Amino acid sequence: MTLTVVRPGLLTTVQDLGRPGHAHLGVPRSGALDRRAHRLANLLVGNSARAATLETTVLGCAVRVRRPVVAAVTGAPCSVRVDGRPAAWGAPLRLGAGALLELGTAARGVRSYLAFAGGVAAEAVLGSRATDLLSGLGPAPLAAGDALPLGADPAGPPLAADVVPWVAPPEHLVLPLRLGPRDDWFAPAAVTTLAACDYRVSPASNRIGLRLTGPVLERAVERELPSEGMVLGAVQVPPDGRPVVFLADHPTTGGYPVIGVVPEDALSAAAQAPPGTPVRFVPVPGAGW
Repeated sequence: MTLTVVRPGLLTTVQDLGRPGHAHLGVPRSGALDRRAHRLANLLVGNSARAATLETTVLGCAVRVRRPVVAAVTGAPCSVRVDGRPAAWGAPLRLGAGALLELGTAARGVRSYLAFAGGVAAEAVLGSRATDLLSGLGPAPLAAGDALPLGADPAGPPLAADVVPWVAPPEHLVLPLRLGPRDDWFAPAAVTTLAACDYRVSPASNRIGLRLTGPVLERAVERELPSEGMVLGAVQVPPDGRPVVFLADHPTTGGYPVIGVVPEDALSAAAQAPPGTPVRFVPVPGAGW
């Protein structure tokens, strides 16, 4: 074992690009919620995008490495310390054997990503090392004292760059929305309400979905809907009338209508929106499913 968890923080999990292609078995894709940050962290240490990283939530984490390794922190900006000394965020860090790497509380955003050269080599399930909180697949959320192996051979050298472009976590979240497949189950005013009103991110949000507070979306069809498959980014409306944007650990079927779908490339920003963030939906042309 080459990495020991000293402080797991609020929630730290192992994540990669997930398990695509298993929805027919009832297995969601899971994987890193902010895929842009996950990819950048891997790039900075010379890994392929599929290598597993650690995803922290709000409060960061602390780990001790047992051999020399290059690491990098991306995602939500946070303080980084190596053996108590300030270190760079968003840049390769060369850690010696026994070094303590600490990520502090997110200054903005929600989720930070910690990559190691060679990747976190936790046991793979269905081709992925991702922790899926809904189905229980993959490694359990990290706890103090847990030990994890690191891979030996990164794909290449750490990224050398003077400037690494990065999209800051949003102060106002604007989500494009492709209507369908059940927008006709809602009153005509519901789409107008969804597009014209400000919603806010609820504290009940998690890796399964971005739950929102705000105006109720009224339904035109009240009968029950047979359970049907859902895609990443589906905006489902449960009986309380307030939309939920499904994220990486979302269920594969549901019994409530989906009024639209947020395209995948907008979901990294959604993953970094803390509770209270204003949210505006912008309908765009094209089928969402």
